[in-house]
Amino acid sequence: MTSRTSSAAISLVAFLGFSAVLCAQRAKTPTMEEILQRLEANLNHYDARVPSIFCDEHVISQIVESGQPNEDTVTDSVFRLKRIPSADHTTTMLVELREIKSVNGKPATKQQMDGPSLLSGAFEGGLAVVSLSQTACMNYTLQRINKNRPTEPYVVRFSTVLTPQNTDDCLLQENSKGRAFIDPASMQITHLELTTPHHVIIPAISYTAPVIGKRELTVDYAPVLLGGETFWMPSTITMRNTSDSGTFHMTAWSYRATYRNYHKMEVTTRILPGGGTPVP
Repeated sequence: MTSRTSSAAISLVAFLGFSAVLCAQRAKTPTMEEILQRLEANLNHYDARVPSIFCDEHVISQIVESGQPNEDTVTDSVFRLKRIPSADHTTTMLVELREIKSVNGKPATKQQMDGPSLLSGAFEGGLAVVSLSQTACMNYTLQRINKNRPTEPYVVRFSTVLTPQNTDDCLLQENSKGRAFIDPASMQITHLELTTPHHVIIPAISYTAPVIGKRELTVDYAPVLLGGETFWMPSTITMRNTSDSGTFHMTAWSYRATYRNYHKMEVTTRILPGGGTPVP
């Protein structure tokens, strides 16, 4: 091969590489509507196909009260997301359950976690915060995308728009705002941030006024293979509730929950030789 041919080949390779970069940079950026449609499709697939599952749940909770020593609690549980059919068997609900195994390293004596820093619904509700079904309740804004970094996540900012006409159908019943980070390849939510400035931390009881404060919530999602299909499930959930400065004692409640070892709930049987009774 002559030097001129070699130079031409090198130039062609360089040009093709440069063209590929340009194509990647010029890839069409999805609109807010297109992102919502993809997230809605993902949510519908999740609702229809995610099986009943169980996993390990490890929770570290803490109470910080002014003038008092911190109270830390470590709880280990078996967490379950179970499909329960409706009365007419036309639909199913996803119900969150847990079996507490130990508290601070000792066998659990009760099946109830102490509040108020508790959360339910992140395994389904978190994914629905940014979706077409919530457009009447939310203001969505797509954060500016750097086209030179096509692998960076899309970031959708949201805030509630609650009115007397729509509140009953809204997932978030308190004025809130936050961000959702979306993987551009799978169009799945990988990280969710939610802030509620005036959250009812402890409801009013008898003649006791409710405790109002700030709630900060984050959820990280990761892909999990279940029954041959991939679903994005929470890997870490953190929450912090801080009472308003107007309360007698400034108090903060927080927890961090981690989830691992996901498994599909299955019932298996085996037939014993000699006509024995099947054993589940």
